[in-house]
Amino acid sequence: MDGSLFFVNLTAPPLLFFLLGVTAAVVKSDLELPPALAKFLSLYLLFAIGFKGGVALAESELNGEAWQVLGAAVALAGTLPILVFYLLRRWLDAANAAAVAATYGSVSAVTFVTATAYLDAQGIAWGGHLVAAMALMESPAIVVGVLLYRAHSRADQSTPLSVVHMLREACFGGPVLLILGSLVIGCVTGSRGMSSLAPFVQALFPGMLCFFLLDMGIVAARRLVDVKRLGPVVPVFALAFPLVSGCGTALLTSMLGFAQGNAVLLAVLAASASYIAVPASMRLVLPQANPSLYVPMAIGITFPFNIALGMPIYHAVVVYFG
Repeated sequence: MDGSLFFVNLTAPPLLFFLLGVTAAVVKSDLELPPALAKFLSLYLLFAIGFKGGVALAESELNGEAWQVLGAAVALAGTLPILVFYLLRRWLDAANAAAVAATYGSVSAVTFVTATAYLDAQGIAWGGHLVAAMALMESPAIVVGVLLYRAHSRADQSTPLSVVHMLREACFGGPVLLILGSLVIGCVTGSRGMSSLAPFVQALFPGMLCFFLLDMGIVAARRLVDVKRLGPVVPVFALAFPLVSGCGTALLTSMLGFAQGNAVLLAVLAASASYIAVPASMRLVLPQANPSLYVPMAIGITFPFNIALGMPIYHAVVVYFG
């Protein structure tokens, strides 16, 4: 893979709008999106990618590789948070280590959406079952993170853990439910549904993504101030761990013979960190954790690294070893 892919990604409109948002925050511009619009854009992206993935899933054959991808996704979602927890336990208390573990074991839907746009721009096909893989990876990490905290915390354990409540928050939270529901609807309606919704989920998608990343750039730049107060360990981890997990997954999936697009997307999922579903869940099930730690790590460091450099790096690994 030549260096032109790096240039293509660095000059793509979504990333440039993200950098515009960063610039707006740095120069203290009053540019910002209304909260209601930002929420709508998040919901739109989840709906669009879920629906398109469902249609692609309906039109594709669930062969051996598809089941392997889904199995690998679940395995990553279960093992990555354990690895993160024990790596950071030396520097963080149990609650914060568990929250960061859930963050990096779970996934970023926006990073995934950006990665699909990156592959589409390269003309590289990817399977609709990767959307199901993304949805499958989001909830287990939240559950594992909370269980790790319960197992290692020295705090009062007299309050019983409500497994039902925890699973409900992890599996039926808004983002997870929307993307799963859209996936099912797309799978049921197939090409017929796509023909009726194409102007909304395809023609508008690139512009909506750019608008959303503009807002994410503003938020990420503002969150970086919080990260600076945490010392060098946290920023280094937020860059190094996604690089290692993403490249490691890219190498493994290439050696297993996965299709190029599927291997890249699985690597991106392994490298991404959640800043929507996990913070919403942690606020309810693990309020002891400090959101000014795990949210800035995910959105201020890992997210921009993945969309600017991570995706072409993981792609390069897949191509080189594939």
